[in-house]
Amino acid sequence: MYRERRPSEPLRGLVRCLWRARESTTRLIIPDGCLDVIVAAERVFVAGPDTRAWQSTVPPDTVITGLRFQPGQAARALGVPADALRDSRVELSELWGPTGARLADRLRADPAALAEVIAGRPLARPDPELTEVLARIDAGATRVSAVIADVALSERQLRRRFRAAVGYGPATYLRISRLRRAIAAAEHGTPLAEVASRAGYADQSHLSRDTRELTGRTPAVFLRRR
Repeated sequence: MYRERRPSEPLRGLVRCLWRARESTTRLIIPDGCLDVIVAAERVFVAGPDTRAWQSTVPPDTVITGLRFQPGQAARALGVPADALRDSRVELSELWGPTGARLADRLRADPAALAEVIAGRPLARPDPELTEVLARIDAGATRVSAVIADVALSERQLRRRFRAAVGYGPATYLRISRLRRAIAAAEHGTPLAEVASRAGYADQSHLSRDTRELTGRTPAVFLRRR
């Protein structure tokens, strides 16, 4: 069981969704450009951003509650650069010290308070140039150079701010965004060559190479068994 719901209006620019799952088996987690705050049994931790797939294993019937930030927005609430959390799982008590330990105790007792906890955090200001770049990539841009050419920042400035907000550079984010489009395109049994074309890959071989590197699976296995 896995269910998502939209956050309330004040959180929508910051948070992509709130989610709840009941897990009984090992689950493959693939990169999605997001960071999550997760309450799972006795653990309260921040996950991601991931650059590779990993296996989540929990005891049977574990109920997990999560909050998923919009890409590029988590650092505004977490108070640390996203690249400091890349490919890691960090306990809230480690991230925020005594305040994090107190909030973790609260969330273990009441996981539904997750949105309220994040809403109560001091927020850094949004980065409009970064938001524009992310939107262009998610809209289907196929080359980073074409996206950043129109932004009123030097390439060095943009790449530094991108890593701090997203957790890695724009080229990695472009690959992850493209894979998400491929997943959406493959939902109805679409032939893989057409999936590759719709998602913005150069050809089916390009789709195969990226899918293997980001998920550890071939497209035939990964996209057809979702």
